[in-house]
Amino acid sequence: MALKIVFLLLLFNFQFRLSLSDQTNSMESVPDLQKSMYMVVDGYPCVRLVNLSGEIGCSNPGRDKVVAPIVKYKDTRELAQPSAILLSMDDVQGFFSRISNDSSFASNVGGVLVESGVEIQNKLKGFSPAQKFPQAEFAPYHNTSYEWNPIGNGVMWKSYNFPVFLLSESSTSTLQEVTMKNEKTEKVYATNVAEFDLVMQTTKVGTHDSESCLKEETCLPLGGYSVWSAVPPINSSSSNLSKPIILTVASMDAASFFRDKSLGADSPISGVISLLAAVDALSHVDGLDDLNKQLVFLVFTGEAWGYLGSRRFLLELDQQSDAVRGLNSTLVELVMEIGSTGRGLSQGNKTFFAHTEVSSGANEALDALKLAQESLKSEAVTISTANSSNPGIPPSSLMAFLRKNSSTSGIVLEDFDSIFANKFYHSHLDDSSNINSSAIVAAASLVARTLYILASNNKDLTSSALTTISVNASLVEELIGCMLDCNPGLSCELVKSYISSTNTCPSHYVGVVLGEPSSTPYPSQVDDVSRFLWNFLADRTSIPKGNTSVCSHDCGKNGGVCIRAETDGKGVCVISTTRYVPAYSTRLKFDSGTWKVLPPNSTDPMGMLDPVWTESNWNTIGLRVYTVQDAAYDRLVLLGGIAVTVLSYFAIVLTRAYITKALKQD
Repeated sequence: MALKIVFLLLLFNFQFRLSLSDQTNSMESVPDLQKSMYMVVDGYPCVRLVNLSGEIGCSNPGRDKVVAPIVKYKDTRELAQPSAILLSMDDVQGFFSRISNDSSFASNVGGVLVESGVEIQNKLKGFSPAQKFPQAEFAPYHNTSYEWNPIGNGVMWKSYNFPVFLLSESSTSTLQEVTMKNEKTEKVYATNVAEFDLVMQTTKVGTHDSESCLKEETCLPLGGYSVWSAVPPINSSSSNLSKPIILTVASMDAASFFRDKSLGADSPISGVISLLAAVDALSHVDGLDDLNKQLVFLVFTGEAWGYLGSRRFLLELDQQSDAVRGLNSTLVELVMEIGSTGRGLSQGNKTFFAHTEVSSGANEALDALKLAQESLKSEAVTISTANSSNPGIPPSSLMAFLRKNSSTSGIVLEDFDSIFANKFYHSHLDDSSNINSSAIVAAASLVARTLYILASNNKDLTSSALTTISVNASLVEELIGCMLDCNPGLSCELVKSYISSTNTCPSHYVGVVLGEPSSTPYPSQVDDVSRFLWNFLADRTSIPKGNTSVCSHDCGKNGGVCIRAETDGKGVCVISTTRYVPAYSTRLKFDSGTWKVLPPNSTDPMGMLDPVWTESNWNTIGLRVYTVQDAAYDRLVLLGGIAVTVLSYFAIVLTRAYITKALKQD
C-alpha cells in the first residue's frame, strides 16, 4: 500500500515537472509572461486641452489608471457599474448627447472605445465634432449664428472626465470579439477589462486653465512653425522693395477629436497641395523676375486653434522681425487664400467658389479668376462668385487679416458655396478617400494662372507664357500619398529627398511649441510637415547660387539657404527667400525658460479674444485588455487552497505513520 502511494506521488511529481517544462519553453522571460496576460491595444487618444477659461478633451478622472469591464453600447442600456463602452461611429453623437443629459449614466462611464473601419466610414452620411460656425468669435461680421457646418455637433469642444480612444481597424475587430465573449460569459467568474492610462498632468496637479498650468509647467502652448516663400526671391538688402505683394495663403493644420488622427484631407490639406502644385507650375515659367508684382506663398499652422499662425504672422510683420525680413505689410495688395479644394468635382465639372469682401482688389482678383477659367475651358473648370446671401467669408485665415485691417483686399477659394461640402470637417474621417485629385489639380491650375495674370498684368489668353502654365497631376497624386496616407506616407520618395522624417503616418495636428521660438529653429523643434514644406518651397522658388552647390558656412550670405541638408548631411545651397515664422498665441511670451501669459491689449481686438490654447503634459498614454476573475471566485480559490493544504498535511501525517508502521512490521 505504501509503495502504491509513493508511486502515485512520483507520477504526480513527474507530470507536474513536465507541465512546468512545457510552460517554461513557451514563456522564456517576464515579457513573454506579460504578453500572454496583457493585450496592448492600438488606438488614438483624445487628450486634454486647456485655455484661459477652462478645459476641453479627455483625461482619466484622477491620478490612477482606469480599469473597467468592456460592454457594447446600447441606447436603452443602463450601466450597473463603471464600464468601458465599445462605441460604433453611428452612436457617437447620441452617446455624447446622453452623457450631457443623463448624469447617472455618465457617472458609470469608465472609458470609451470608438470603433473604426472602412465599412463604418462608407455608411456614415457625415460626422463633424466641430462647431456649426467654427471659431465664430473671430468673424469680421456680426452674424455669428450662421451655420457654415450644419452637421457640426461640437463634441470635441467639451470636457470629459473619462478616457476616450479611437481604435485602429485591427483593434476594432479584436475588441468586438472580446465584448461578445463578455456578453456570453456574463455570469461566469472571469471577465475581460480595458485598462486606460490617460493621466493628464493638469488633472493630477489641478491646473485647469492655461495661466495656471503654464506657471506650474504642466502644459505647453499649442503652436509650431508656418512657412513662407517668395517668387522670385527677394533681395532684402536692396533698398528697392516697392513691388506690390500678392500673398497666397493656405493652412496646414487640421483638428480632430483624436489628437494623432488629424488628417484634414479636404479641410485644409487639399488647399496646401493646390498651393504646392501651383508653385511648382509657376517655377517652370520664364521671366518671373520681370513680373510687375511680387508673389509670396505662405502656409500657416495653428489656424484651427484661434488662428495662431496668421495672427502671429501679422504681429511679426508689425514688429518687422527677422522671420518676415523682406516683407512690408503696406505693400500687400491682395490676400488670396486657397481653402478646401478636394471636393470641387461634380458630374465631371470642377467647380469652385470665390468668397470675397467687396473691394477693388478683390474685384480685380475675380476678373483674373474668370480669365484663368477661360484659359482652362477645355478642362471643364468653373469659378463662381459665392452667394450674396452669405454673411461674409467662411472660416478662414483671411478673417485674421480683415480683423486687423478691414480694408484688406482678399478672396477665399473654396469647393463650397453656402455650407461646407466636407461632411467630415475636423473629423478623423476626413482622409484621402474624401477628396478627388483631379479637383485639386484644377484648383492649382486656376490659382497658378490667376496669379500669373495678376502679377504680369497680361490679360492675353493666347499668351504663350500663360498657356504653358501646366500643373503636374503626378505630383499632386504623390503629395496626396505622402501627406494623407500611411503607405507610403512621410517615407515617400518625395519627402525622403528633402528630410529625414521622424514618423511615417502623417498627422496634421498643430502640436506644441518646443523651446524658445525662433526664425531659425533647430530641425528638432520643427515637425516633419513644416520641414518638408520649407525644403519643397525653397527648392521650387530658388535659383542656383554660383558655381557651387554643396552647402558651406557662407551659404547663408546673399540670400542663400541650404536645402536637403537632412538627407546626406551636406545639402544644396540655393538662393531662395524661404523662412519659418513661429506660430503661437500673441498673448504669450517665452521668458527665462518659461511661458508667461501677457495681459490683454485693448489695441489688439483679436488678442482680447485669444483663448491661449495649451496641451496638458503626460507621462505615458496606453490602452490594454486583459482578463480578471471575480472577487468571489478569488475567495473561493483561496478557501479551496487552504482546504487542500490542510488535507495535504493530514494526508502526509497519516502516510508517514502508515509507512513507519509498515517498516517496523517488515
